[in-house]
Parts: sequence; structure tokens; C-alpha cells
Amino acid sequence: MNWTILIIAGLFETGFAFCLGKAKEASGQAAIAWYAGFICCLALSMVLLIKATQTLPLGTAYAVWTGIGAVGIVLCGILFFNEPASFWRLFFISTLIISIAGLKFVSAS
Repeated sequence: MNWTILIIAGLFETGFAFCLGKAKEASGQAAIAWYAGFICCLALSMVLLIKATQTLPLGTAYAVWTGIGAVGIVLCGILFFNEPASFWRLFFISTLIISIAGLKFVSAS
């Protein structure tokens, strides 16, 4: 269950970064709504990370949390913000995914 909580926390980290990117593109009420989404996702991500670190090693949990967020926002950037999807960019994102999975498999919890 602790890994599930950590994965969800990482997805909310992707969510708060995505909301920040959308807020930057918006103005007026739309920007305020995106900033509100940013704050909600940030709070949920932090609460879930705290919960996950109660049973997982802190270093592992933090690395996985930031890794999920990094992979998620790079993919969002490619899909929604017209960022480049070069071979090397995708290659190194793939190595990050493999590293996250490796941390899960070698973790004692």
C-alpha cells in the first residue's frame, strides 16, 4: 500500500507542475483556477509523500517521488506544451523510469 501511496503522490507532483505550466499560459480567472489546482495538487502530493515516508526509506521515497514527477511533467510537456520529443530526451526519460522501477525492486519495504 505504501508504494501505491507514493506513486499517487508522484502523480500529484506531476499535476502541480502541469497546473503551474497552464497558469503561466492563462490570464484572469483561468490563471487563478490553475493556481488553485497547483495548490491542491501540491498539498495532496506532500501529504501523500509524508504518509509514504512513514514506512518507506526517506531516500528511496524521495527519489521515486521526484522521478515520477520528472517523467510525468516531461511527458506532459511533450503532449501539451509542444516540447521536443527527441530520441535522446526519450532515451534518458526511459533510463529514469528503469531507475525508479529498480528502486522499487531493491527496496526492503
